[in-house]
Amino acid sequence: MDVLIGQLATGLSLGSILLLAALGLSLTFGQMGVINMAHGEFIMAGCYTAYVVQQVFTTAGVSLFISLIVGFLVGGLLGVLLEVTLINRMYHRPLDTLLVTFGVGLVLQQVARDIFGAPAVNVVAPSWLAGGVEIFGAVVPRTRIFILFLAIACVIALAIMLKVSPMGRRIRAVVQNRDLAETSGISSRRTDITTFFIGSGLASVAGVALTLIGSTSPTIGQSYLIDAFLVVVVGGLGQIKGTVIAAFGIGFLNSFIEYNTTASLAKVILFILIVIFLQVRPQGLFSVRTRSLV
Repeated sequence: MDVLIGQLATGLSLGSILLLAALGLSLTFGQMGVINMAHGEFIMAGCYTAYVVQQVFTTAGVSLFISLIVGFLVGGLLGVLLEVTLINRMYHRPLDTLLVTFGVGLVLQQVARDIFGAPAVNVVAPSWLAGGVEIFGAVVPRTRIFILFLAIACVIALAIMLKVSPMGRRIRAVVQNRDLAETSGISSRRTDITTFFIGSGLASVAGVALTLIGSTSPTIGQSYLIDAFLVVVVGGLGQIKGTVIAAFGIGFLNSFIEYNTTASLAKVILFILIVIFLQVRPQGLFSVRTRSLV
């Protein structure tokens, strides 16, 4: 029983991390159809933002919450810069977008090396996140619980924004019918920029959260990029509810498979299972008829 609870806790923890990493992609890839290979570097930017903020605000508890806000803004501005300078010239050219954003990702990695150096850096977690909580005999680190609640908060905030706010209605209108939205007076350019800002900002929030469970290096984003794309594809492009289910589903599967095998073999088996699933249901868990995000 303790083993089962432990693996469930591990799967829930991994799922929450995948959800945070994939949530931004549910907008930029699922909604806009942009294959942004620099998404992992936006996650990295959030990690280094947390490191820099902690050098300024040495109190770990204060720096964490400031990092979440500043990280969102830094990631969002990076996303806007990328969209305005490059991506807006390459809509409907997915191969070009993939290659260009891959190159941008390499440039950002090198910039991080030049500024922070190649060795990994660490961010100190607040004291109130030290230790763990015992749940049915299994000890779950408080940092993992915090990431879970952060992921849930981000999902709820994004869903509410898309459902009830004027900005969210504009985004959904452009997704469903760009030409009709423009004839109704909605600026699709402004909406695209806003969407990229939010999606990239969420990626950096994921990066801030990752500093609570490990060290930061220039290549940290690449560790989560492919998994994030898989979550979005399995869940269904542009479907937040599908992203949530896929993230935790993949997290649980990976946890239980890895327990009985090894970490590398678990990745291979999980990838094979996903390929088989997509052969049966290529549109993902939820089909997109109007490409609505909610």
